[in-house]
Amino acid sequence: MSPIDDPQSKIWLSSPHMGGTERNFVTEAFDTNWVAPLGPNVDGLEKDLATFVGNDVHVAALSTGTAAIHLGLVMAGVQNGDEVLCQSFTFSASANPIAYQGATPVFVDSESETWNMSPEFLEQAIKERIVKGKKPKAIIPVHLYGMPANMEAIMEIADQYEIPVIEDAAEALGSHINGRMCGSFGKMAILSFNGNKIITTSGGGALVSTDQQLAAKARFLATQARDNAPHYQHSEIGFNYRMSNICAGIGRGQMEVLPERILQRRAVYEQYLQKMSAMPGVTFLAEPEGYYSNRWLTTILIDPAQSGGITREDLRLALEKENIESRPLWKPMHMQPVFEGGPFYGDGTCEKLFEQGLCLPSGSNLTQADLDRVFKVIDEVFVKTEVG
Repeated sequence: MSPIDDPQSKIWLSSPHMGGTERNFVTEAFDTNWVAPLGPNVDGLEKDLATFVGNDVHVAALSTGTAAIHLGLVMAGVQNGDEVLCQSFTFSASANPIAYQGATPVFVDSESETWNMSPEFLEQAIKERIVKGKKPKAIIPVHLYGMPANMEAIMEIADQYEIPVIEDAAEALGSHINGRMCGSFGKMAILSFNGNKIITTSGGGALVSTDQQLAAKARFLATQARDNAPHYQHSEIGFNYRMSNICAGIGRGQMEVLPERILQRRAVYEQYLQKMSAMPGVTFLAEPEGYYSNRWLTTILIDPAQSGGITREDLRLALEKENIESRPLWKPMHMQPVFEGGPFYGDGTCEKLFEQGLCLPSGSNLTQADLDRVFKVIDEVFVKTEVG
């Protein structure tokens, strides 16, 4: 049987990694019949997250990170016909909620230092949209692959033009800038606990804010905006976006091992760095001074002009042949069919990143044997080219 025919030998890009105590919280929920939405685990997870992120934040546990972005836009007053500035180099969940509100995403290119939203093009976009009579209603920067965006510059620009920031920290729980955690910079921020994230609740997310009233408003809207009355009464449009007590129980167990998971992901990155940094045409995303990445995914660029013609696709397909999952970097939103033709400000940086970039298996549960299998394929791709 070849490796690709054996599902047990699959090496995933980033799979869930249980810590051991998740079952205790879930069992307690069953034993006490707290299986419906909300309950002690939801309250406990919100407190655990607020403590971890710090900076006096308040947390609303939700069904997904996408739901958190949607509620953030609702609370920022984004309506039909408005415009929202959004990082182009990201997953579609950062941009789709803009369309939910009938607004138009205005996409902003990346900077080369962090691969995240360029402050230079952000300000250019704001100025030009204001001239056109369409001052943006919100800004959505993203901390991709665990690398913090240049939040100090972004927040300075946002404050200057009085535009609220909804910080997409879905991939960056535990990352920080000079000790300040991602998720604590914007007026609101979002987290994701999807199955592939650094910790998971199976599916889930959270809205984070230093404004206690905004977090409370998010909980209210996420519970179908039910007014405080003995009967079902609704004065606003609400959503069914709250996290279940069962999923939150998984999250509470995951929070206990989060620091360990961050160190494990960073150790995986270090092994790739040691293995590949001297290979021709291969570059890694380094941490700027004062930045700390959780290294959710280890990512590389392969420049075929320097690598002897090797492309990211050559490596991806070679890994796939051996039943090892890897993935190109995010295809920019302004290049996606659903958003094509929309406004974009940039110089093509994120397009180049997409063309040359690859995400490598990065899970905290990778064994040394798994990594050795990956390294064997990498060696074969690069040595074959050198020999040829």
